[in-house]
Amino acid sequence: MSGRAVAIVGGATTEFGVRAVTWPELAQEAGEALFRAVPALRAEAVDSLFVGAAMPERFAFQSHVAPLAAEQMGLRPTRIVQRTELACASGQSAIRSAYAAIASGLSDVAVAVGVEKMNLPSMAEANAAMACVMDRPWDGPAGATAPPFFAMVAQRHMLEHRTTPEQLAVISAKNHRFANTNPHAQFYRKTFSREKLLGLPLVAPPLKLGDCSSMTDGAAAVVLAAEERVRDFAGPVAWIRGTSQYSDFHNLANAGSLTDWVGLRHTSREALARAHVGLDALDFAELHDCFTISELVEYEALGLCRPGEGGRWAEEGSSDLGGRLPVNTRGGLLGCGHPLGATGIAQAVEVHEQFASRVPPARQVPDPEWALVHNLSGSANVHSVMVYQRGDAS
Repeated sequence: MSGRAVAIVGGATTEFGVRAVTWPELAQEAGEALFRAVPALRAEAVDSLFVGAAMPERFAFQSHVAPLAAEQMGLRPTRIVQRTELACASGQSAIRSAYAAIASGLSDVAVAVGVEKMNLPSMAEANAAMACVMDRPWDGPAGATAPPFFAMVAQRHMLEHRTTPEQLAVISAKNHRFANTNPHAQFYRKTFSREKLLGLPLVAPPLKLGDCSSMTDGAAAVVLAAEERVRDFAGPVAWIRGTSQYSDFHNLANAGSLTDWVGLRHTSREALARAHVGLDALDFAELHDCFTISELVEYEALGLCRPGEGGRWAEEGSSDLGGRLPVNTRGGLLGCGHPLGATGIAQAVEVHEQFASRVPPARQVPDPEWALVHNLSGSANVHSVMVYQRGDAS
């Protein structure tokens, strides 16, 4: 990558779930957790703040949230304070913006925080808010919110490749098992066997309740530093070596194939090329499993297996610990929940913690050096990828 090298030097997440807290309280929790997790961090050293938040206007009835988050976190940004919004990829967009600012010299030490308060007294109101992510005038009246859209992806994949509900349940069971090792996960204390998952109610056929990520409240934050400031922080770091984004449509009429995600193929290849590594160099990945079918299609789009073989790849344990490429070791969106603005940042926290060997042995990847993080947004029409390499602050 051009410009100054940039690393994530630490991060933290709040508890994810249905929380009796407000949006500002979540931001405050994230700040408190961040300062605890990164003891060398000083508020006066942070010159910029990037806030990933998808829909605080709809969920929390609050706009202008970047300075609000700064105040709640005890920060006074002197160079950049801004919000990034890209639906489910809002958190990763905050990290990418912070990275770009530091690489270009506009910032030296920045915090990227993602905050989302999604659970409202009225679930109807919350679902109406989620419909705003799609093309509201055209796709909205057809009921094309996330579950029906990804159900169509699953139906098509099953038609084209004979993918089965049992294969989808393998993915969900894996991610929920990892979530049982993560105290911050929404489903930390709930176990889901493949048999239990197959018996859950249908949401949008063929997707059952366990195939879908949840409406979640939560926040996460990371600290990014320029290469000459990294030594201010002790311990392992996650260097940002490659990143890319791609968008090829918005209205579903222009989607093309539902099962061939061109955007992810392009984005992952470009990000890996910028990092000067191949797919085989990766030790683990955080993929955007908003639904089980999305993780399955992502295996194929990344090139981990051939088109149509994602279900079998999961069944063989290739995406599990000890497999070819462990995926979603923190529990994924399925096990942790999906607070839109916080998800991408929570994934980055997992990368840093894996590099630092600070996760429980039940999900620790042996001696990891390279990791890939993927987020999609909307109707899988936007894809964002980051590639990280383990390093040391010294």
